[in-house]
Amino acid sequence: MLEIKNLQVSYGAITALHGISLSVPDGKIVTLIGANGAGKTTALKTISGLLKPKSGEILYGGKNIAGQQPHQIVKLGLSHVPEGRMIFANLTVMENLQLGAYLQKDRQIVRRELEHVFALFPRLQEREKQIAGTLSGGEQQMLAIGRALMSRPKFLMLDEPSLGLAPLLVKTIFEKIVEINRQQGITILLVEQNANLALEISHFGYVLETGKVAVQGDSAALRQNPQVKSAYLGG
Repeated sequence: MLEIKNLQVSYGAITALHGISLSVPDGKIVTLIGANGAGKTTALKTISGLLKPKSGEILYGGKNIAGQQPHQIVKLGLSHVPEGRMIFANLTVMENLQLGAYLQKDRQIVRRELEHVFALFPRLQEREKQIAGTLSGGEQQMLAIGRALMSRPKFLMLDEPSLGLAPLLVKTIFEKIVEINRQQGITILLVEQNANLALEISHFGYVLETGKVAVQGDSAALRQNPQVKSAYLGG
């Protein structure tokens, strides 16, 4: 579904991605793991149009989308849940969700997507009139994911969904990610510091080190890889 070829991205004179290549098959969960500063967030921002690549291709459904505007990329069916959630803190839960559907003009479709989000995250329905900034960290993460789902994506990118959450909430969020993939058939690209959990729920993984792909393979194999175990899994 998504293929990255020799992607190079720079922040001024500093190169963040050194020509990485990776692919995300349709209907699968693929994870990017690596230390802080490895280039994981940069990769997602470039796919979603927030950063312009220096060179390389981002092929989505066979079409090169590198350098397109973010709203055009959302229209194609790619949605991005950014690191730190980035909800609209002064708006209500409902207003945040409605903004996620800003490209959708058919009110019936918006209503149906809202029902899907509330079925996935009942807590959001309970809090629909609440100001989003007053939600707990876990509820804000649910809202960020729900807002992304309102655009009816075929491809969902998640950046550090477990960040700052209690272990029990992390478990819940990851269960929901699996549910989104299996029940809705949405392809997922997951960036996650918790490498154990990420490899547990994903089908395939890439390890980024200083802007390059260091290791790649089936997630089950990566969990047994001595290099990955010692560096990222505490083994």
